[in-house]
Amino acid sequence: MSNTSRTIRIALRGENILTSPRWNKGTAFTLRERKAFGLTGRLPSRANTLEEQCARAYGQLQDRKEPIRKNSFMQSMKEQNWVLYYGLLRRHVKELVPIIYTPTQADAIANYSHLFRRSEGLYLTYRHADSMEEDFLEQTRGRHIDLVVVTDSEAILGIGDQGVGGMGISLAKSAIYTLIGGVNPHCSLSVTLDVGTDNEALLNDPLYVGAPHRRIRGKEYDAFVDKFVQLVRKYFPHSMLHFEDFGSANAKRLLDIYRDQHTVFNDDVQGTGAVTLAAIMSAIGVTKTKLADQRFVIYGAGSAGLGIANQLRDALVGLHGLSREEANKHFYLLDRYGLIKESLGEQRIRSGQREFVRPDAEWGGKEEVGLLEVVKKVHPTILIGCSTHTGAFNEEVIKEMAKGVDRPIILPLSNPSRLVEVEPVKANEWTNGKALMATGSPFPPAKMPNGKDYVIAECNNALIYPGLGLGAVLSQTRKLTDPMILAGAQRLASLSPALKDPDNALLPDFEDAPEVNFEVAVAVAEHAIDEGVAGVTWPKSEVRQRVKDAQWIPAYAEYAYDPQGEV
Repeated sequence: MSNTSRTIRIALRGENILTSPRWNKGTAFTLRERKAFGLTGRLPSRANTLEEQCARAYGQLQDRKEPIRKNSFMQSMKEQNWVLYYGLLRRHVKELVPIIYTPTQADAIANYSHLFRRSEGLYLTYRHADSMEEDFLEQTRGRHIDLVVVTDSEAILGIGDQGVGGMGISLAKSAIYTLIGGVNPHCSLSVTLDVGTDNEALLNDPLYVGAPHRRIRGKEYDAFVDKFVQLVRKYFPHSMLHFEDFGSANAKRLLDIYRDQHTVFNDDVQGTGAVTLAAIMSAIGVTKTKLADQRFVIYGAGSAGLGIANQLRDALVGLHGLSREEANKHFYLLDRYGLIKESLGEQRIRSGQREFVRPDAEWGGKEEVGLLEVVKKVHPTILIGCSTHTGAFNEEVIKEMAKGVDRPIILPLSNPSRLVEVEPVKANEWTNGKALMATGSPFPPAKMPNGKDYVIAECNNALIYPGLGLGAVLSQTRKLTDPMILAGAQRLASLSPALKDPDNALLPDFEDAPEVNFEVAVAVAEHAIDEGVAGVTWPKSEVRQRVKDAQWIPAYAEYAYDPQGEV
């Protein structure tokens, strides 16, 4: 049931309700509510609407010129009034998400110990592992938890190991789930696993608020993480556990360990792969080809590149009935050693890359094969960059690719924009306006030869992961399956503006992310029912209305005072 469709009975009064971000309305308390809750003398006389509050808050926000000061203002608002915080964000999604999330949140996280004001979330520290269950229950007692976002802070937003400051990314990700997916903020839990840090600056900082020791690794680390996961499984069996910004040695490994035990999700692996798959499905809709017709070159074979390769491979298997081995043959992956092929040996081929290793016989025994040579031989239809190697897709590479395909699909996905493999305007120029493009960061439109603007789609994970989470939670599935993710990606692709106009963006505008994720959630829940993995018993025909009813909306409900009510 929507948070605004009923009268909520609350036990807090006076100062207690005004300092509760969950229940506080500030000047929006009605005159009747002010009398009932002992607020008449605590607030100025005129009652405001949420719209008026948002206008005032937006004006205050605009007075702060630097993004980090805007971030601090928004954080302060969140600590005071959830409805106003999310209401303001909802009215300015495209403008303010970069303030509360990437890129600005990275600066806030890097300075976490110097900006720390009020504790939010759950901090689980390795040296207090014996009391983990007690700490977990203390934070969650009396709450129904649908979503748990956890990080160990080793690979934060492109700035690396941030120790306990990683709490900032768990909180930001949870906020996006609420803003764009409609997950009730009271039903989400943000967690940092403080296993130490290898960041020398933090270890030498006298103000650092985390555990001041080197990262715990190996068996001790695995046991600590497992203890946490088992608590989530025990107390909230239908929740979704979202792993965020774990290091490359642990991200995919932990996902593989737990994906059949619980509904777990890793945005860096699966989210990036899912939104990229959606962009590619949109692009091949423009080219009137099939996924099975494509030849993929992926430049950068870390967590993101491998996540994309796995997601695309699984789609080839699921949509076209290819065997896993047949599907793997469509991919050519490159990392710092060049093309990943047999002669690199076990020392230079990581476990996640092994399925995509190319035979040496294809390359005449050459020791190292670079990007240009791969493009010349393979004639890829799709070129994906996840390398943070600025300018790697140079003019020669792009023009060589364009020789072998009518509409080259080029996805330079590295973040931030200064690290992109090719600027879209250059790729557009070098292909005479034929390229179909999506990027990992926002870019301005590129001019087509006919004078039209070609809108560059942004492969923003937030176009899909909040809907994946909401759909999984609502359907009460015990695991997030590959077909469920594929269903979400297909629904996202079906909303592509390029399907109506091939010169338009491959993905919807981020401004439409809430509506887009609603559709993703519907598709995921419907597929969970079809697949037989849902825990709910209601029919698929009810899914759309169930998703609508379940979404938390940033709007004020009516309150009644009740000493036995909610707190």
